[in-house]
Amino acid sequence: MLAGVATGLWHAGAQARVVTGGADRIDLTASVLPASAGAFEAPLLVPRLVWEGADVDGDGQADFVNPTGEAPRDHDAYGSGQFGASRDGGGREHAGVDYRAHGGQDVRAPMSGYVSKIGYVYEDSRNLRFVEITNPALHYVTRVMYVDAAVVEGQAVHAGQNIGAAHSLQDRYPGITDHVHLEVSRLGGHKMDAARLITARLEVPADSAA
Repeated sequence: MLAGVATGLWHAGAQARVVTGGADRIDLTASVLPASAGAFEAPLLVPRLVWEGADVDGDGQADFVNPTGEAPRDHDAYGSGQFGASRDGGGREHAGVDYRAHGGQDVRAPMSGYVSKIGYVYEDSRNLRFVEITNPALHYVTRVMYVDAAVVEGQAVHAGQNIGAAHSLQDRYPGITDHVHLEVSRLGGHKMDAARLITARLEVPADSAA
């Protein structure tokens, strides 16, 4: 949904580029000129979509990171990627948030901690794996699914660090929007909506000519 908002902001005929920001934010920016722009016309200022992680311990630093830098998966033939979306004909609810990705892209640690487990997402498949990260100080556990892990169990990681590459899901779910599935929970508690900890806002760049 957010991606749709951002896409609608690009000037017709403009070329957009993706710029990766720091560990706690992803900026989508476009620097464009109207088709009829003359040599002395200023470029069009385009708002950018910025991802921000929540600061849950109050130290002034983001504690959570968007693992792919992309918006959550919209509704497709397999349902919605939002937390709590219906699954199995209403028999259960989606336990995480699906962040869009493409096969092979880097996946970032959604928070700092240590790799507490690497396992298989499905019992009948040895192709799709997950990486679980635990942070005892924050009292949170995250699990990122559909990742070819580049880390090992017991390894310390920091938020935003590359932890592996995204799997393509086309063999198991033909036509689905490729993504990684992020689950967040309190230690010993219930799963919660990652979208409440990783939010997006539109930021208008400053006019350097002003």
